Amino acid sequence: MSCTNQRTAYGNTLVELGEKDDRIVVLDADLGGSTMGKMFEEKFPKRHFEMGIAEANMTSVAAGLAQTGKIPFTNSFAVFSGGRAFDQIRQTIAIGKLNVKICGSSSGMSDFGDGATHQCIEDMAIFRALPNMTVLCPADANETAEAVKAMARMKGPCYIRLNRNDYPNVTEEGKPFQIGVPAVLKEGNEIAVFATGYMVGLALEAAGELEKEVSVKVINISTIKPMDEERVKELVKDCRGIVTAEEHNVKGGMGSAVAEVLRKECKPIEFVGVQDTFGSSAHKYQEVLNYYGLTKEEISRAIREINELTKERSSRK
Repeated sequence: MSCTNQRTAYGNTLVELGEKDDRIVVLDADLGGSTMGKMFEEKFPKRHFEMGIAEANMTSVAAGLAQTGKIPFTNSFAVFSGGRAFDQIRQTIAIGKLNVKICGSSSGMSDFGDGATHQCIEDMAIFRALPNMTVLCPADANETAEAVKAMARMKGPCYIRLNRNDYPNVTEEGKPFQIGVPAVLKEGNEIAVFATGYMVGLALEAAGELEKEVSVKVINISTIKPMDEERVKELVKDCRGIVTAEEHNVKGGMGSAVAEVLRKECKPIEFVGVQDTFGSSAHKYQEVLNYYGLTKEEISRAIREINELTKERSSRK
């Protein structure tokens, strides 16, 4: 069934996977009602483990379960999944290449009401710096469902970040998820926009509104690591400039990953994202997005800026 909330899509998919494979087990850290781990608990109570407010212990238990042949999914808010349990993730799961799946729910600014302590804008940077770790950031609920299936199929540690709020789907329902492969959602040949998570939809809106000004290619980067480097290079070959858009700190996130891949391409890049600052509380999600420039207007500004810069450079040659 189609839905527009990543957490609900995640919970539904865990249940679907659990029905087909009894190796699937789910662990929650007192947040099952928010992460939607409760959906798995209701269906498979003997394969769900409520670990309390103890992410580090939950992660260690998941590592042990993986060593017995289970496929454990750990669930908490993104800020706690990687923050409180980093030592256990690094020392046991990443170094040991254990088959543990880590879900960071309510990532980015999506927990708008709880402020900086609960708004995780550094998780992609943390997880992609760990050797052996796969890092996923699906664009919407449709892609979340397929990404979770891909997580269960792959061997080794994997982290997925999910948004808290409802928003429209921009990807095709039921399309198989290929880890590492960027997807072109809109063709264009002047400026390439790499976007991830919630920002993918905004990038498509911005590109559509600028259609008469500049030809914009929109690329969904739903795998932050590993990234198909040759494919990324191929996608920007005919473009003059690049914009990246993410609901994450511009230091160390998806934009940084793209820039690392394109470091020898000599094309200007503009980064749209959280500008190296912590979040703050708001009454509504849109309020915090507006305040930190996570909007289609900011993506449009960046596209225009890169477009003008590259046209000026071309005229000087």
